Amino acid sequence: MWTANRWKDYELIDCGRGEKLERWGNEILVRPDPQAIWDTPRSNRGWKKHDGRYLRSKTGGGHWEKESLPASWKVSYGNLTFKVGPMNFKHTGLFPEQAANWDFAQEMIRGAGRPISVLNLFAYTGGATVACAAAGASVCHVDAAKGMVAWAKENAKLSHLEDAPIRWIVDDCGKFIDREIRRGRRYDALIMDPPSYGRGPSGEIWKLEENLYPFLQKVVQVLSDEPLFIIVNSYTTGLAPSVLTYMLETLVSKKYGGHTDSQELGLPVTESGLVLPCGSTGRWMCK
Repeated sequence: MWTANRWKDYELIDCGRGEKLERWGNEILVRPDPQAIWDTPRSNRGWKKHDGRYLRSKTGGGHWEKESLPASWKVSYGNLTFKVGPMNFKHTGLFPEQAANWDFAQEMIRGAGRPISVLNLFAYTGGATVACAAAGASVCHVDAAKGMVAWAKENAKLSHLEDAPIRWIVDDCGKFIDREIRRGRRYDALIMDPPSYGRGPSGEIWKLEENLYPFLQKVVQVLSDEPLFIIVNSYTTGLAPSVLTYMLETLVSKKYGGHTDSQELGLPVTESGLVLPCGSTGRWMCK
């Protein structure tokens, strides 16, 4: 398991009974988590005295009990700074476990010894975009949600990267890739964080289990002749990390060599010393 254990502005304090107790900067949140099915004593006072809690509805969805929670605030990871805040469906605008992938991407970029171009698909609020740009890469950031791309631009500015070579694209990722293939544009690194389920601009249904492999078949066509790395994330319950390995080995390693490693991502839990699993990641690297 790859563990995001270098945070100072984020802490997973405790988890259990389907919830997690977190510290985001100075704010204490309680949010649902389907992986935390065990029980804990809940002795930490944050379980009763928190700044905000997301409560699920029995009929679907849910709502925030915000208490004294501000609309947004900032957290930092090393020299990166991000805006976070309560969003729909329990989210905060950042997935802290992804810091393990940010570290990996930055290490690969800094060690490449050449200019690196990165394509970040389903790029959300730009955690990976900002990390790669801070390491010296040029980045193409693509997401279909205009508001998320605007949020990502804010994160770049907060991290003093407003003048970094980042292309901000609001578009359907599939249609964007089709155009890039026709244009002959190529990238040295790919990062993908596709949803488990979604609908396209024309009502197309995306199911990760059915659509990820053919989509990846298409995406690898925009790789340069000397690709550096690929990161594919999956938050789909039941999809084993080894599945990501098989796809990347089949589609990338057979052509370019290199090797693939796929593992769970995890967040260390302060109270118990356990590590909460938070989805899976497949990483292909050139060496």
